[in-house]
Amino acid sequence: MIARDPFARRRAAAIRAKEWAQVWLDPSTFGLVVLMPLILMILFGNAVSLDVRHSRLGVVDRDHSQASRELVGILRNNESFAVVEGPSLGALERGLVDGTLRGVAVIPEGFGESLLREQTQDLQLITDGAQVNTATFLTGHLRDAVRAWVAARAGEGGVAAPAVLEVVARYTYNPGLQSRFMLVPGAIGIVMAMIGSLLTALIMAREYERGTMEGLLSTPIAIPSLVLSKLLPYYVLGLASTGICVAVAVLGYGLPFRGSLLALFLIASAFLAAVLGQGLLISAGTKNQFVSTQFALLSGFLPSLLLSGFLFEIDSMPRAIQWLTYIVPARYLIPPLQSVFLVGDVWSLFLPNIVVLLGFGAFFFLRVTRAIKRTIA
Repeated sequence: MIARDPFARRRAAAIRAKEWAQVWLDPSTFGLVVLMPLILMILFGNAVSLDVRHSRLGVVDRDHSQASRELVGILRNNESFAVVEGPSLGALERGLVDGTLRGVAVIPEGFGESLLREQTQDLQLITDGAQVNTATFLTGHLRDAVRAWVAARAGEGGVAAPAVLEVVARYTYNPGLQSRFMLVPGAIGIVMAMIGSLLTALIMAREYERGTMEGLLSTPIAIPSLVLSKLLPYYVLGLASTGICVAVAVLGYGLPFRGSLLALFLIASAFLAAVLGQGLLISAGTKNQFVSTQFALLSGFLPSLLLSGFLFEIDSMPRAIQWLTYIVPARYLIPPLQSVFLVGDVWSLFLPNIVVLLGFGAFFFLRVTRAIKRTIA
């Protein structure tokens, strides 16, 4: 018969106490258990919403009758729309191209008179078919608002309530509202964000863990040259990955490519400068491959998926979350990338976003050069 160890429980208790002490003293465990759920619940609870509110809607009133002005006022007071009036359709259509407007409603001449005579009248809505969800919701909300307004006028007396007013939607750039025309360019952006940050998140951390960083820093090469030399191969790899994604999108999924390769190259290069620099800063700061990978996924993949406008309308997010999206590089990639595929070269949209992305890249590059020290503790 095997004798029982009288110290077994004491040893087990000691191991448990040691583990609790290690958990308590390890900040990464605290972040994983406490901070991670809080961050994810805040993002999912606020940013993840398929509701479309405060969509920027251009309105052209060609009638200027009492009825047309009343309808414009109804749309202004509807939380689904943020109305921007314009003198002509041409003045507002540019907003559809550069993304400042989600749709343009045109109230035709003779609108008020047709309502009084109970003649059928069409209200035209031109919306961006590249944003499939937004276009669908915008059309539905406008139809509901118009029908409610007609019913309210009928309830006041003096106007019958036949269906004399109908919203006729026209979807630009994606007439069939095919969801892959929206999803595939956005997916390319997410892939670029994830691969770009992960590629460089391991560079410096691997050098520190292997003990080879001392050898690199002992050479007479300047720190900025060292950083650029390390980034260049991964920049080329990132471009190659982007090229593969574009080829699959065009040849495999049948997406049109209406822009130029030059525009695609400049957009991709500017974005890679941002995400590669972000990953390298994480690597230089953590000096640990495992932690670098976790930070890269948390700061690169999740914000790009949730806060870039790829799946969820930024205008529908709470104001604080909207401000947060301005520091997400993918926000400045998705609209130009969709335009390259579906619209063409819209340099008024491309150039401001490229400048912002290059600004991100310059910021991360400067931070990395300052984070790397000649002396290693």
